[in-house]
Amino acid sequence: MKQLVILSGKGGTGKTSVAAALAHLASSEISTVLADADVDAANLELVLEPTKLEEHVFMGGQVAVVDPDLCGLCGRCHEICRFDAVIAGDDTYRVDALACEGCAACVTQCPEEAIYVEEQQAGLWFRSDTRFGPLFHAHLFAAQENSGKLVTLVKQHGRLLALDQGRELLIVDGPPGIGCPVISASAGADLALLVVEPTVSGIHDLERALGTVSHFGVPALVCINKADLNPAHTAAIEGFCASEGIAVVGKLPYDTIVTEAMVQGQPVTTYQPEGAMTSAMREMWVNVRARLEA
Repeated sequence: MKQLVILSGKGGTGKTSVAAALAHLASSEISTVLADADVDAANLELVLEPTKLEEHVFMGGQVAVVDPDLCGLCGRCHEICRFDAVIAGDDTYRVDALACEGCAACVTQCPEEAIYVEEQQAGLWFRSDTRFGPLFHAHLFAAQENSGKLVTLVKQHGRLLALDQGRELLIVDGPPGIGCPVISASAGADLALLVVEPTVSGIHDLERALGTVSHFGVPALVCINKADLNPAHTAAIEGFCASEGIAVVGKLPYDTIVTEAMVQGQPVTTYQPEGAMTSAMREMWVNVRARLEA
């Protein structure tokens, strides 16, 4: 079983559109499992029309809780909280769960032992079925952290199902940037496809993503999205990739059909099977599959 992770140095490069198209093209040739690891802004499900089979609670982080029956109203917790999470009330103190960082300083300072910490629900994760294969995805609640932990959970369940069912490929739609969620999504991957746009910051964005996957020993390929919008920047990206020994396996044209497909909730490859964009996606998939099988 191979793992392909699709990443970008910044958000908005078309990463999810590419992931959805490759999910369609790959599933017509080999057995696949899909994982949406962009848990902070999961949207792969918007173009895959999944049927949810399972829903699970994700517990992440801790929050302090004041027991009003034990609180002596000394105000010590309010004084020492660096995050202004302890709020004074008329007859007790309470903790703002959104502001609390779970550091437990208030717990150690409370003379009445009226404060304790408990795990909080930080989100949900799902197992769904799509016409392209099983999909694991998640929803991280607003203002919650631990997205790296949730990414690992989503990806791990996808990997285990692929192994259990003897499926050949796990496609991971990764988060943008270079933070902990990206590291979690990249761990154990056989190949990373980095999606970049021909903009002023395009090479910088690519360097960020490439530096991350290279650090963890994951081979990388590059896809230039909207390559025809700025030929000069596209050429600069190709030159940079050549100097780094990285193959550019796809140059996708700018095409409003991608937006139309998204509005209709479909990958562009199913919405317009014979279009220029689909042709470019197919060519890219051939190149990616060849690298996965090498």
